Amino acid sequence: MTGQEILDWAVNAGFTCVFVAVALAFFRLVKGPSLPDRVVALDVITVAIVAFCGLAAIRSGDPAFLDVALVLALVGFLATVALARFAERYVDRRARALEEQKEREE
Repeated sequence: MTGQEILDWAVNAGFTCVFVAVALAFFRLVKGPSLPDRVVALDVITVAIVAFCGLAAIRSGDPAFLDVALVLALVGFLATVALARFAERYVDRRARALEEQKEREE
């Protein structure tokens, strides 16, 4: 077995793992049950797509895919931070609404 055959096998195995990861994360994204679960699933999908870009760069020999992966990783990070802040505010608003409702009932 030559080095190129091993690399081809490893890249194919990597693509398979990425596709499985995206499928499972998409299931978690749809199924939920909570907002943090969905945020983490979206982050996993983003990381898997970055891995896909890296594998595509290896397979094609074109380094442009690495630029795409870098930009996607940065955008994914910013999206995760934004969604985490949204989730935090959502939880705070719900807690305040429940407190106000309890005060009104008393």
